[in-house]
Amino acid sequence: MKFLIIGSKGFIGSHLLKKCREKHEAWGCDVVVDYEQKQYIQISIVNADFHDVFSKQQFDICINCSGAASVPASFENPLKDYELNTANTYRILDAIKNYNAQCKFINLSSAAVYGNTFQLPVKESTTAQPISPYGLHKKQAEEICLSMFKYWQIPTCSIRIFSAYGPGLTKQLFWDLYKKSLQGNKVELFGTGDETRDFIYIDDLVNAILLIAEKAKFEGEYINVANGKQWRIKEIVEIFFNKLEWRGEIKFINSGRTGDPLNWEADISILKQMSYLQQVTMEQGILNYVHWLKERK
Repeated sequence: MKFLIIGSKGFIGSHLLKKCREKHEAWGCDVVVDYEQKQYIQISIVNADFHDVFSKQQFDICINCSGAASVPASFENPLKDYELNTANTYRILDAIKNYNAQCKFINLSSAAVYGNTFQLPVKESTTAQPISPYGLHKKQAEEICLSMFKYWQIPTCSIRIFSAYGPGLTKQLFWDLYKKSLQGNKVELFGTGDETRDFIYIDDLVNAILLIAEKAKFEGEYINVANGKQWRIKEIVEIFFNKLEWRGEIKFINSGRTGDPLNWEADISILKQMSYLQQVTMEQGILNYVHWLKERK
């Protein structure tokens, strides 16, 4: 199998590319200059020309790990978020349609498409009601994937990733906790701490993506990717600071951020049918992340 990982310099893309290269021919693709990798394609950050990518060689599977991944930033600059998460997805698929129509396409979407859903665990059939530009743009990208299959038979699927974490991630909850712990003996956090998330460690996420690449129908469908378990943020914060050996004061300010949902737990029945099994426990995953933080000092 010949893979193309677009966004291969990012958190998920870099881990995925490394794993793919253990058994397959895998090419990276990103906007970052890299003079060392031979199987790497650099694209322009301004006007990415994916037609040039697919007209020169053929791939069996293209996995789109590129795009923006910040709810707050999507409010600050919604056009940029749209360009990176929606328009670029169309550009990639248009190039595939013209030059590599048999290439399977996996689009990395997000649980943010669901918004604030009150029926848990949330199923793929649940009506998407995003509450941020980021969630809306991810949903629009999913619709582009579905349309490409429906009208041009391009094999596509979108995976709705919940709360991914692990070594290399320099944003979101755990990174935020770490940075705030360096500033003193008191950490203030949004919300009440009773909000919940469904976490998945990067190694498990990569394994799930590869299972989907092998077993999905590729008919424009959506697939939840998580572990099917709610964790209260209070619990997660306590585990993290215990592993970090930080003993300061933790305060929740009882005020949430715009665009953040209250509770998430995924129904992962479809993923389990593909033989997905969680390999990394929450405690072990957090410990791995803390080890990485300490090593990078």
